Amino acid sequence: MKKQQPQISEDKILATSWELLGEDGIEKLSMRKLANRLGIQAPSLYWYFKSKQNLYQRLANTVSKVILEEFHSDGDWKEQLTELAITTRSVLSRYPCSTQLMMMTLPHEPDIIRFTNRMLLCVESTPLEQEQKMQVVTTLVNYVFYFVLDDYQHERNVSAMLKEQEALPGDELIRLLDTMSEQDAGLFKRMFTGGLFEMMGTDAAFDFGLKVIILGIEQVILEQNK
Repeated sequence: MKKQQPQISEDKILATSWELLGEDGIEKLSMRKLANRLGIQAPSLYWYFKSKQNLYQRLANTVSKVILEEFHSDGDWKEQLTELAITTRSVLSRYPCSTQLMMMTLPHEPDIIRFTNRMLLCVESTPLEQEQKMQVVTTLVNYVFYFVLDDYQHERNVSAMLKEQEALPGDELIRLLDTMSEQDAGLFKRMFTGGLFEMMGTDAAFDFGLKVIILGIEQVILEQNK
């Protein structure tokens, strides 16, 4: 007898996957845990997704689609790259572990391809060589990915430390810095106690880094035009 396809939607599987990613992170996501949450047997998931990697691909495709839907810019290449970076960061920050998913998957889904193509179109009008345009896009997206991932991991680290001990993570770091010499940690300590590290992960920090990248691209173009 031919097996019946399970009565569950692909959208429900994806939505539940996002729930689990938000609760436990990508490290603990498994097809068995996902099936348990959905109230089905694990093999039933393979009607929709051939493997966990295939599920990752579809989740990353969803993120790419949302970025494309929310990205709107008709300005020059600088305005387009800036807006694309801001939009990408915003979307990635709303979908748990989406940065890891984007980094772990290949551009073998339609919206991932469209997203990559749209990034390349942002710099198509520049006089850069084709390989330089690819490098510009790679540098920009790596910056956004790392920024979001670093913020996500910092929050997880702080939460883990708070669960293990009563002292705040900052207090532990101050005690460590007090044991170190001026030569080894003096500048770091002054910056930390002055609150400069609190800027990490903020909009201001993101905008500054983005500005550095855009100015760097401009400088490359100027040098080539000499």
